[in-house]
Amino acid sequence: MTTFRRWCGLWLGLLALAPALAGTPAPLPADAQVDGLRYAQLTAAWWQWALTVPVQPYLDPDGRFCGEGQRGSVWFLAGTAGGAPVNRRCEVPEGKYLLLPIINMYHASRYVENGQVLPMKACTDVRERAALNNDHLQSAEVLVDGARLPGIRQYRVASGCFDLHPETASQPGQVRTLAASDGYWLLLPPLPKGRHTISVGANYGKPGAAYGRMVQSFAYELWIGGKPRWAFAPAASASRRAEPAG
Repeated sequence: MTTFRRWCGLWLGLLALAPALAGTPAPLPADAQVDGLRYAQLTAAWWQWALTVPVQPYLDPDGRFCGEGQRGSVWFLAGTAGGAPVNRRCEVPEGKYLLLPIINMYHASRYVENGQVLPMKACTDVRERAALNNDHLQSAEVLVDGARLPGIRQYRVASGCFDLHPETASQPGQVRTLAASDGYWLLLPPLPKGRHTISVGANYGKPGAAYGRMVQSFAYELWIGGKPRWAFAPAASASRRAEPAG
């Protein structure tokens, strides 16, 4: 009987660790909405989140800060600022959509002329600068639970202009800071409960530009619905003014 119980426990553990057997959900299409927000609005919200939490999420060394500032139906993941690959482990509540940056840039500017903010001039400038390196994507690959996701280039998203710090924009004496993001993102539907892995590799190919040769490489071990007490496997390895991140 003891042996039988051990085998049952092992079998249940294998089921929890192999959610990919049920199929990997495809990314939401480019015109999808979650809570009335499209990709462009969600990527703007991602940057507003990334620059207000105590530790910028693309600098998180191992996932210890992955829950900072998370709210709503969409859970934000993060890439890196370029350089060495990063492996992170993160527990995510069930039912959350995942916004996954592949490689992207943002640019922000404060424009004042004769005491007046010039939002249209600022918007044109920041959008062009944010797009600069994304016009030269060289490669991009995303694996979810070991399965390669096709058609990454169709998920380029330009946010349009937004207030980088909307919580202070209306305060007296504050100059409006306009920002824009441009890059490649995926919005994944809620994953089944259990362990999942996401690996991302991408790079630009624009010589001579700031971050024009940026390389993005990171991996997540995600525990949807929390990590069981017996689970302790290590994360798998992954194959401003313009600011990189992902």
